[in-house]
Amino acid sequence: MVSLYTNQPAFFADIADELRLFLAMEEIVPAEACGASCTDAVSVVLEEDGGLWRARAEVRLCGQRAVSAYERPAVSGDALEEKRCRKRAVKIAAFRAMRAATGLELPWGSLTGIRPTRLLRELIAREGAAEAMRMMRQEFDVSEEKLSLAAEIVGVQMPILHGQQKEDVDVYIGIPFCASRCLYCSFASAVRTEKTDMAAYLAALERDIAHGAEIVRDTGHTVRSMYLGGGTPTVLTAEELRRLLDFALSAYGGFGVELTVEAGRPDTITQEKLAVLRAAGVGRVSINPQSMNERTLRLIGRSHTPEEIKTAFHMAREAGFASINMDVIAGLPGETEDDMRHTLDEIVRLAPDNLTVHTLALKRSSRLVEKLGEYPLPEAEAAEAMVTAGAEAAHALGMRPYYMYRQKYMRGNLENVGYALPGKECVYNIDMMEDTTSIMAHGAGAMTKCIYDAERRVERVPNPKDIATYIAKIDRLAEEKRRMYEMR
Repeated sequence: MVSLYTNQPAFFADIADELRLFLAMEEIVPAEACGASCTDAVSVVLEEDGGLWRARAEVRLCGQRAVSAYERPAVSGDALEEKRCRKRAVKIAAFRAMRAATGLELPWGSLTGIRPTRLLRELIAREGAAEAMRMMRQEFDVSEEKLSLAAEIVGVQMPILHGQQKEDVDVYIGIPFCASRCLYCSFASAVRTEKTDMAAYLAALERDIAHGAEIVRDTGHTVRSMYLGGGTPTVLTAEELRRLLDFALSAYGGFGVELTVEAGRPDTITQEKLAVLRAAGVGRVSINPQSMNERTLRLIGRSHTPEEIKTAFHMAREAGFASINMDVIAGLPGETEDDMRHTLDEIVRLAPDNLTVHTLALKRSSRLVEKLGEYPLPEAEAAEAMVTAGAEAAHALGMRPYYMYRQKYMRGNLENVGYALPGKECVYNIDMMEDTTSIMAHGAGAMTKCIYDAERRVERVPNPKDIATYIAKIDRLAEEKRRMYEMR
């Protein structure tokens, strides 16, 4: 347990996120709630002095003491910018004090947000490229390697983002069901069984879609892309998939420039389902092995073999999809660098159009975290080597990194990166991760977003994760979404 004192209580959670970069899942409590029982303690204070904001952080951790100070010109007149800069000051001071106390160098420096590329793009627009790069290195302490990665992604994204119109909206449709629950998963996905009332869920989903399509039409928006995700959408039967896609495409009048289905689990993919997807106009599918090592697949709860992955991939190729993505995870329990290289070698032989390299994230609600002592995880250095191997495999396939995001509690404080052959980038992934396009989202646990460009603001309406609650609230949620979109 670590106590945290700050005279900026509005930023307590943000400072705690900085500490967790070094402390993983250690409990961080307010100093006033800890008393003398906490020998490990952090203090972060921000004061204004002579037109400057001065942040000072002091860390006492495992017998080590470190102090760091950070200052910058005070900002006034823009409340949003003032809050952002004050928060940045206390976070940087806390990060640097923790780095000094632990001796750990983190590749993404003090950045805790999930969208480093969005930050870089905004800095470039506001400060110019040279100053943006300087700030990422010297203010946020991002490593040269990670800054280079972020800059390359921003460059790849620019032409795609420049093609956006203010009226564009992406449509997300969620199927929160899977064939089984993976060890590391924290998503609110149910396992489909004989007792699952899929008909009730799909009927509610159609009502949700009808509401959303009406809102999009009434507010003058245009569909840019459509994404069917999960869960695992291909746990649906071929007939269920056909009906859902026909309904969604009819309601929205099409899918824009791209229609993606996250097929995901190879054990749920059949030729009949792939034919249904192609007939509906699906151009991009994901087939996600996570690992090509059978021992690992059994350990993490995936009920398929490496051979089934290959079979599903070849079926998708023969069906004629323009783009096939494959996901892998670096840092899975029990895996070594050699295991990861074996997985990547197998994928290079298959030659997908997209490769997404995830880093294992320890999710509090996953079975993995509940039984962490039972599963040996690779060290941070090994996880970093696995991520590097993923980048090398993608480059060997002629791919470029095109989107990226980070999560809390990732092995080595690393990242998830999507790679694609030139021209095969997933528009929805870029739009969603960069928060540049409003999203009309359907299904339990799905998140509708509305982007207010002039105010640099994002408003959200989350659908309940519990399926029964979601079904009961669909009409009320539609009213909230309509109000949000009408204000845009």
